[in-house]
Amino acid sequence: MPMLSPFEPAPTPAERPSRFPTPFDRKAVHPLAQRAAAALMEQLASPYALAWRLDDPGNGKMFGVLVVAAPDGTLGYLRGFSGMINGQWEIEGWAPPTFDRAARDVVWIPGETEMLAYAAQRSDLLASMPQDSTSAEARRITAAMRTLDDTRTARSRMLMAQIQECYHFANARGEVRALREIFAPAEPPAGAGDCAAPKLLAAAYRLGFTPLALAEFWWGAPSATGDKRAGVFYAACRGKCLPILTHMLEGLPADPPPLFGAAAIPAQEPAAVYEDEHLVVVSKPSGLLTVPGRSASLQDCAVSRLRARYPDATGPLVVHRLDMDTSGLLLVAKELEVAKALQRLFSLREIDKHYVALLDGHVTGEHGHITLPLRPDIDDRPRNIHDPVHGKPAHTEWQVLSREMVQGQPCTRVRFAPHTGRSHQLRVHAAHPEGLDAPIVGDRLYGRTPPDDDARLLLHAERLAFRHPVTGAPVVVKQPAPF
Repeated sequence: MPMLSPFEPAPTPAERPSRFPTPFDRKAVHPLAQRAAAALMEQLASPYALAWRLDDPGNGKMFGVLVVAAPDGTLGYLRGFSGMINGQWEIEGWAPPTFDRAARDVVWIPGETEMLAYAAQRSDLLASMPQDSTSAEARRITAAMRTLDDTRTARSRMLMAQIQECYHFANARGEVRALREIFAPAEPPAGAGDCAAPKLLAAAYRLGFTPLALAEFWWGAPSATGDKRAGVFYAACRGKCLPILTHMLEGLPADPPPLFGAAAIPAQEPAAVYEDEHLVVVSKPSGLLTVPGRSASLQDCAVSRLRARYPDATGPLVVHRLDMDTSGLLLVAKELEVAKALQRLFSLREIDKHYVALLDGHVTGEHGHITLPLRPDIDDRPRNIHDPVHGKPAHTEWQVLSREMVQGQPCTRVRFAPHTGRSHQLRVHAAHPEGLDAPIVGDRLYGRTPPDDDARLLLHAERLAFRHPVTGAPVVVKQPAPF
């Protein structure tokens, strides 16, 4: 199979991208990249990929296509996949890995043998453990296993650093940087450089092609975390790929990554819905951060605006958070002691919160509970994923309010009552196949399709009910969803 697949029929000059669309916005997939991806999806659905068993649980894979211009002017595309397929790094006709294979083998082949030896030693120690876990022999074996684990971890880190030294990346100007240099002074995350995007760009530069547009999509069985579906385009991950691709795209006319949370919000927002001398309940609009972001351009938020509005207030002001994309009721304390009391009520789950959401699809059933543990996706923040092993408990109660047709598409309006407050809890629980399997309409992170620029996430915090921490009186604040 040749590396370059020319487009047939050839695109017109008007169809050629004038700038490289950012790979960090899945809404920005260029039509030519979509065309290339459709051709690759057709190939993956054919007998060609049957031996890869991509539909088997755990075998789904992220694939990518890179639209390129050859030196003779031919427009075509390259194919790539993340990591390995069927235990293979290299498959004819596909973008190869970005590491120096010979240099990596010098480290990896003896290193793998060493790691297997550690595993065998640990297995032998575990097999010799006496039934009496309090005996001196049991304590000796436990201590030996702990020492062995520490030694293995230290050696594994050293081997990983040596393997990472085998990765190098060029950019459009011909400048080459090592993986560890790109991430310095931080350590590169595991798997950095093995995604489809850097492989494709590296192959294009090596072949003398000009990169024009990129698309990455999932194919096969859903990902283990449930957040990747076959045939859906996804943005490049920020944790592993943002530093690498930022370097690799230098020298190309490329669009910058999107900066969510920098949109202009009217100065009077967030408006007060309830207020007394001790606390305020405001209505946060969608698109406004609750607290400042990491970037210097993301300092405008509900807290900074409220701080200016209530200069004499003490304490942290907001005592809980809403996602930037979520609108609705936000509880604010004017006094430090009131803030502490409200935070205590939240921790005791004595503050009743209700949300309304419009979901993409018709949900089965009328009422239920979702208990999928969640954790941050360390490779692609701010996304969160389901992790039954390392995730924190997350509990959502849901109830169907109505089933509707919106612009010809089936939708379900639901009420959510979160019993825990994990980040993006409602969004993940709605979208996950083991949850409601129906993402919230307008969800740019977990939705089936990216929303339009002017579309918002249809999730709204509509009700807060609690006992006033000073007066003891019941407080119930409601604000209907604006959709």
